[in-house]
Amino acid sequence: MTPIRVMIVDDVQDTREDIKRLLYFEEDIQVVAEAGDGIEAVSRAKEVKPDVILMDINMPHLDGIGATGQITLDVAESAVIIISIQGEQDYLRKAMAAGAGDYLVKPFSSNELSDTIRRVNEAHKKRSTLLSNLKGGDLSSPAKPQSQTITFFSTKGGMGKTTLATNLAVYLAAEQRKKVVILDFDLISGDTAILLNISIKSTVADLVLESEDLSFTLVNSFLVPHMSGAFLLPAPLTPEQAELVHPEQVKQILSIFQESFDYIIVDTAPVYNDINLKVLEASDLILLVLNQDLTTLKHTKTALDIFKTLSYLSKTRLVLNQYGKGGLKLADIEKALKLSMTAIVPEDTNTVRNSINKGTPFVIGQRQGQMTGAIKEMISKVGLPVEEEVEKTGVNNSVFTKLLLKKRSTSPGS
Repeated sequence: MTPIRVMIVDDVQDTREDIKRLLYFEEDIQVVAEAGDGIEAVSRAKEVKPDVILMDINMPHLDGIGATGQITLDVAESAVIIISIQGEQDYLRKAMAAGAGDYLVKPFSSNELSDTIRRVNEAHKKRSTLLSNLKGGDLSSPAKPQSQTITFFSTKGGMGKTTLATNLAVYLAAEQRKKVVILDFDLISGDTAILLNISIKSTVADLVLESEDLSFTLVNSFLVPHMSGAFLLPAPLTPEQAELVHPEQVKQILSIFQESFDYIIVDTAPVYNDINLKVLEASDLILLVLNQDLTTLKHTKTALDIFKTLSYLSKTRLVLNQYGKGGLKLADIEKALKLSMTAIVPEDTNTVRNSINKGTPFVIGQRQGQMTGAIKEMISKVGLPVEEEVEKTGVNNSVFTKLLLKKRSTSPGS
């Protein structure tokens, strides 16, 4: 078996030696290079092209986050793991934005280090393979013909469907290692990029302006990767650009993605228009999101009547979101709709608000929280396969995730 080739970057030689000692007995991991600052790290990475780079944050000349950004752009073969004594959220966000695959806090054990290296290396290789295919690799045949298109729809804004759609997509990509694309087809006010903390330059509006012939290669070139492994096709930046996107183009985009992804997660606007009708028609599963108030109940009944007319009821599942005390009772809602809820997601305003404001989906930031549990239960209840791949590969031991679970206050330094 070819060992994982590792480069250690730290301005303290004793620290580099300590890390080498931690890895000494790992037969599948080999230290092939070292660097003492960010500039040297970039140069050595280009020369050696290691599989994984262990990168300290605070270094002279060019810090670890800056070096990570350059390496991510220039040395696609290498994955980066940030190492530091700093556990602040700001450093996590910067590391993620720069392209780091994970984050280790000193001191760490030999098992933590080696497990993280293996996991990040595996995830990076899978992501690189997918990106290669998306940019013009094997385009001759579908990668996953059993693709599922899952559309989130609600009858008005504020139901939380974007939060549910985003967290479902990230969970499927990060935890189940599925090929997932999120299509933000709320063309007037789509916010998926904000929830994912993704900076965007091009959107679906730019895509349709590029060419009337939407080829596989062209469409995939407009996707924006998220650190979870999911991809996003963002909504237009301004409301007037929504008019540039036509229903037939939406249908064509969906058809293209259905040839290359396991899951297409679609967020929609709360309207009945030609765009949404094309999306709903192409969907394998429609998750109709509602809350506990009377007006939502009224509009949901109307939606179900429309879906019945269009023969969509068989693929529609009701998701009661933000469920808590003070609203209509579950039994009364189900009686009025003459349907049972498929999934119930509890109200947890603080978790959701913090998740949105930080740009970190709660399935990453609070993996053991009740909201993540609700997403996992929703996956099961709507009929999607529940897999345990992550448990087997040890991702639940990710230090990166533990940091997101608990904000640590430490003094800067390395």
